[in-house]
Amino acid sequence: MSAALAPLGALYGGVAAARAAAYRRGWLPRARLAGPVISVGNLSVGGSGKTPVVVLVAGLLRDAGHPVSVLSRGYRGSFRGDCLVVGDGQGVRAGPEEAGDEPVMLARALPGVVVAVGRRRDRAGRAVEARFGARVHVLDDGFQHLPLHRDLDLVCASAGDLVDRPLPAGRLRESPSALARADLILLDGDRAALAHLSEAHPNRVLRLCRRVLGFYGLDGIERPAPARPFLLSGIARPERFHGDVTSRVGHVSGTAAFSDHHAYSAADVAGAESRARAAGADAIVTTAKDAVRLPPSSLPLLVLRIAAEVDDEPLLRARILRIAERRAGAA
Repeated sequence: MSAALAPLGALYGGVAAARAAAYRRGWLPRARLAGPVISVGNLSVGGSGKTPVVVLVAGLLRDAGHPVSVLSRGYRGSFRGDCLVVGDGQGVRAGPEEAGDEPVMLARALPGVVVAVGRRRDRAGRAVEARFGARVHVLDDGFQHLPLHRDLDLVCASAGDLVDRPLPAGRLRESPSALARADLILLDGDRAALAHLSEAHPNRVLRLCRRVLGFYGLDGIERPAPARPFLLSGIARPERFHGDVTSRVGHVSGTAAFSDHHAYSAADVAGAESRARAAGADAIVTTAKDAVRLPPSSLPLLVLRIAAEVDDEPLLRARILRIAERRAGAA
């Protein structure tokens, strides 16, 4: 099927490249915010490990003493205004139905960081600056959000992205050649893919890895690993979640996988509980993104937490802080 759709994929990729060129040459206008903007984006339509990188980048900035906001599109949320504050740094102020699941997850994961959503992220950023003051903005899913100027472009990619095609022939929003626009490429892949990409983009490629932090209750307290977990997820790559769990416990009693950003009903959870009990599970394990959308469960519900790591974090930190401090000095 993908071969038959290859001409459409080439057309899609060509349109995306022409759009990027129009912004690069100044034919289309770009808005600027008062504070610096660090974009974290990807090429594929999902499952690139972008969200843990947003947490990593925002956390590095916050821990270095910079006031930070995360600006998100609020995918699958009902909010259609200019700016919805999901997290004000003190707590979560909006739910997933209104804001989308990922912004709520980010607000939970990043105390001290403002998280806001808006389709026009320049307007959301200005509203955040007006309410909370000057800060560094981390643009979530920003690689294709070209109407907003960014000071640093970080792009997450997998080894599979390097040989994939644009939609609808593949899963890419842009052709792999679009990586030339990135300041740093964070690659989730083996050493061979890393070496190949580094040859094409010297001094701009870092290896991206996932680290399993452990199992946590909804109260945020770490729990012992379950002996017979049943997996419940609605994400782009459930097989990776499965692998993360089995790396800790060795096996699972069963799985229930829904589509990405699935809106769980009470019936969905009841069905998963029934299957989990039949399999002898001692807990349902889900992802941090799913946890914000799940109704209550009568079985113990645990969240598998994941962190992003890069093989040269000092370099990543230095690039990020250089942008934050340069713009702060200019102000």
